[in-house]
Amino acid sequence: MRRVPSPPVTAEVAAIIKRALIKGLYQHQIASALGINQGRISKVKTGKVFSEIAPAADLPPAFG
Repeated sequence: MRRVPSPPVTAEVAAIIKRALIKGLYQHQIASALGINQGRISKVKTGKVFSEIAPAADLPPAFG
């Protein structure tokens, strides 16, 4: 059985990830809400990707 690759992170999603991290959500919670791999959250958190993007103003409804 082949693994399904996680979709790439866009600038808009990176901004949401940054807001969720600021609000104190864990990486696995963010990954689950967005349907992406936790490793992609880590790359945004550490600044390896999208370091120039500012956090979103608010979180989308998927975060409750």
